[in-house]
Amino acid sequence: MDYSKLALDKHKELKGKITIQPRDVVDTKEKLSTYYSPGVGAVSSYVAEHPKETRDYTWTNNNVAVVSDGSAVLGLGNIGPHGALPVMEGKAMLFKTFADIDAVPIVLNVHTADEIVAVVKALAPSFGGINLEDIAAPLCFEVEERLKNELDIPVMHDDQHGTAIVTLAGLINAAKITGRNLKESKIVMVGAGAAGVAIAKLIHLYAGTNIVAVDSKGIITRDRDGLNKEKQILAEFNNQQQAGSLADAVRNADIFIGVSQAGLLTAEMVKTMAKDPIIFAMANPIPEIMPEEAKAAGAAIVATGRSDFANQVNNSLAFPGVFRGALDHNVTKITDEHKIAAAEAIAALVAEPSTDKIIPGPFDEGIVAAVANVIR
Repeated sequence: MDYSKLALDKHKELKGKITIQPRDVVDTKEKLSTYYSPGVGAVSSYVAEHPKETRDYTWTNNNVAVVSDGSAVLGLGNIGPHGALPVMEGKAMLFKTFADIDAVPIVLNVHTADEIVAVVKALAPSFGGINLEDIAAPLCFEVEERLKNELDIPVMHDDQHGTAIVTLAGLINAAKITGRNLKESKIVMVGAGAAGVAIAKLIHLYAGTNIVAVDSKGIITRDRDGLNKEKQILAEFNNQQQAGSLADAVRNADIFIGVSQAGLLTAEMVKTMAKDPIIFAMANPIPEIMPEEAKAAGAAIVATGRSDFANQVNNSLAFPGVFRGALDHNVTKITDEHKIAAAEAIAALVAEPSTDKIIPGPFDEGIVAAVANVIR
């Protein structure tokens, strides 16, 4: 199937993937007078006097802004706000499909932390939550942190935390299958951008394990010059301060997690890993190593970001339920504890994990409800 051609044809046919539908039909004079003038004036006056009840009288009880500046779109890089809009529409489509949340795509033609934060804060009264998307690292870290501190509605950068939640869920079950204790496992993390940093942080918080992070210059250690704040944190997870290349890092490692680029992990490297290693090769569209090659080299379990292979690590397993729970339970901050609880809930949905089924599929029943239930 040529999905590129199909997508171009379908998007042009539909002229966008989302629309807005009213919750009632305005088909009588009474309804017009109730929902608009003069009736709406009473609602506006009441909400102005009781702003904490806004979500009881407006759609903010069930809506999310999907916000991007287009600086890190999929694997396409900095393609700007116009290029980001189809992806943000797609995210809004998934919010509605999986969690019945009304999501509005918003692309910004500003690219500094101060500008993005100012715009989102100005827009925030219209929304019940903010889903940040496709904002490049390290800018995304500052933007999210500031908005979390300055807004009283839930804010989550899905490229970071949705990926981290689903990755941890998969690792929980993969460890069970291979008889591992995550706390005693050596994990190699390749890619020190938004997703990689968030994955490493969440796994370390969950298991306190040894994580050897690798970027384009090699293993990240404390004594390396020019480390930004996030890479300094990654360096602290490297318990033995092992230095060297990716090949050095994966030797005797139990788990490989890649959110970097195609072809970085070779079969020869996999053969040097611990017995029955776990490989999460999540670069898209081409993973760090193809599943069949990794398995031929001895991998016990392989996960990717692709839907045409087993064990797809897909953010759609996490973000709809996280925001559904936050909106339903009036949660104003999405915490690390929420993320771990969400990962455990997703893992628990696979009653009998197997090498080809460590996490649910995106269309499996009960995912959103299970995740939403722990976001309280």
